[in-house]
Amino acid sequence: MDIYIDTADLDEIKQAAALGVLDGVTTNPSLVAREGVDFHTRLREICQVVSGPVSAEVVATDHDGMIAEAEPLIGIADNIVIKLPCIEEGVRACKTLSDRGVRVNMTLCFQPLQALMAAKAGAFLISPFVGRVDDVGGDGMEIIQQIRQIYDNYGYETKILTASIRHPQHLVQAALIGSDVATCPLKVIQQVMKHPLTDVGLKKFLADWHEAMAVLQKKEPALT
Repeated sequence: MDIYIDTADLDEIKQAAALGVLDGVTTNPSLVAREGVDFHTRLREICQVVSGPVSAEVVATDHDGMIAEAEPLIGIADNIVIKLPCIEEGVRACKTLSDRGVRVNMTLCFQPLQALMAAKAGAFLISPFVGRVDDVGGDGMEIIQQIRQIYDNYGYETKILTASIRHPQHLVQAALIGSDVATCPLKVIQQVMKHPLTDVGLKKFLADWHEAMAVLQKKEPALT
């Protein structure tokens, strides 16, 4: 499963990239607004750090507006993926761009039939938001399972990108179901490498090592 980071914070992206496990980046208007930076400039900076897919979202809600906004984004770098909403106009725009060979990430997906339509329109990625579904009492991971089965049933090549990840358990479940990609905040990426037994075990190994070295030094004859 590929791991993307969901942020527009350049420092966070560099931290994740330094781990050697980062495969791509997802952004959205809310994330960029928090940074207080120019959208296109930040995307260029991100693409200089990450060679994998970088999703850039439009804010228009009509087909022509989406295509017009996508044009300058496409020219930023070869790894830019245009991010469109899972609405009727978004599906139309997805088809238009996909027919041109432009990769599209269909976002704000909350039910499996949206994912089916996106795949039929040629989407590169579909982004179901599991955390937001959980927030309103639903089962976000069940949607990932349903989309996985639908895509496997008919051989769709659209990649499932599990989004709105809240905690490491979402990552575990996504990987077990067979999600192609998961995008998450830096804190979740960092959390997955932490376990109290790892810390206890490492502490014991180091203590034993230092004890063994101290005993060995006592046994060594003094140099004359």
